[in-house]
Amino acid sequence: MHTEPQLTQAPRLGHYEIDVSQSRVKFRTRHMFGLGPVRGTFAIRSGSADIAEPLADSAIHAEIDTASFRTRNEQRDRSVVSARFLEMARFPVISFRNGRVSADGKTICGTLTVREVSKPVSLSIGQVTTAGPSFTASATVRIDRTEFGVTAMPGLAGRYLDLTVEVRCTLGGTAHA
Repeated sequence: MHTEPQLTQAPRLGHYEIDVSQSRVKFRTRHMFGLGPVRGTFAIRSGSADIAEPLADSAIHAEIDTASFRTRNEQRDRSVVSARFLEMARFPVISFRNGRVSADGKTICGTLTVREVSKPVSLSIGQVTTAGPSFTASATVRIDRTEFGVTAMPGLAGRYLDLTVEVRCTLGGTAHA
């Protein structure tokens, strides 16, 4: 179900840092031939948003810590960050860099890089809320892990991941580390 973005007030123009202590990537997928739901999170390592006028000229960059993969199942978590799936030792960062923000502010198109494989993705913005010198935003996207070379355990491990990115950004880089 797609809902229209809720924008309480457009963020002020300027450079924002992602507050990593209050931001994360949540995901949903299925395992065991689609029978079992799996939910988890990744931590955002760093990132920034440069809000510009026109909005389409804005720039967004985020780095996700591969080792932060969590599903509350330690055995699964170790397997996913191993060489079998995400290969954390060789690829410690998953990154996103936008190519453009739609003029209406509803979509962020950019490049997601996983295991040095870069593919275009389009995130649907769900909500943006401003509060003083900061704003929070959420966006969703569905990705196919096999397009990024993560092909282990077809059938047992879910092919598609529904991601929800939740970020808090602070104007001028006063975010907490």
